Amino acid sequence: MSGSKEGVIIGEREHNDEEQRKDYVDPPAAPLMGFSELKKWSFYRAVIAEFMATLLFLYITIATAIGNNNAQTTGPCYGVGVLGIAWAFGAVIFVLVYCTAGISGGHINPAITFGMLLARKVSLIRAVAYIAAQSLGAIAGVALVKALMRHAYNSNGGGANVVAAGFSKGAALGAEIIGTFLLVYTVFSATDPKRNARDSHVPVLAPLPIGLAVFVVHLATIPITGTGINPARSLGAAVMFNNRRVWSQHWIFWVGPFVGALAAAAYHQYVLRAAAVKALGSFRSNRSG
Repeated sequence: MSGSKEGVIIGEREHNDEEQRKDYVDPPAAPLMGFSELKKWSFYRAVIAEFMATLLFLYITIATAIGNNNAQTTGPCYGVGVLGIAWAFGAVIFVLVYCTAGISGGHINPAITFGMLLARKVSLIRAVAYIAAQSLGAIAGVALVKALMRHAYNSNGGGANVVAAGFSKGAALGAEIIGTFLLVYTVFSATDPKRNARDSHVPVLAPLPIGLAVFVVHLATIPITGTGINPARSLGAAVMFNNRRVWSQHWIFWVGPFVGALAAAAYHQYVLRAAAVKALGSFRSNRSG
């Protein structure tokens, strides 16, 4: 009996020593529902920031894509090309995440918000509000492009996501899942408090790997789907272009990103950060006590 007590005491000492050695603190889990947030101005400020950031994101990127497609009709040496479009998406995400991270977390993407919800980093109320704001912001951003470049917009596909010729819907879905997995995994890794504690400069540079992830995913998947990995981006273009083919394939650009976000959240939280192992260890410690 005394041996059992000594084992518990030793276990508690080891746990305390481990806590003292940690140079980082994991933030507490967000409330599941979060109704109390509705009383705070910071909540509405964050929602507005997500709306504006997504509006600007869609305006810059869709205008770049439309301008490139329109220039290609002039000759093969005109326009920014796939590389330029990928840079536009990645660079503007870098800028906007840098600008809004301290206000809303800089999600600018329902898939990222969904991943954060699964990891209990945002409440359900905040996640729903963010996704609504992102979707409306995307529609408004593409509407601006259509208003300012109407002829080029209508004659060059509207920047809408569709499955390219020669690819199946299954291939497109797989591309969206893998691309979103890389993006959401990068977001989790770049904002991990454990990493931030080791390198104090990481919080400043966090938008950089996120922007680079968007860039490289676009290089890989523009030829397949035009690259979604962001349901709000796909929705905004689909609403404003309003084409039957676009709508018939639109489900791919919600299902793929959400599945990819789910996989990334599970991988980071339960494999890399070993949340399941820690929970099991805590359960065993409580039973021993």
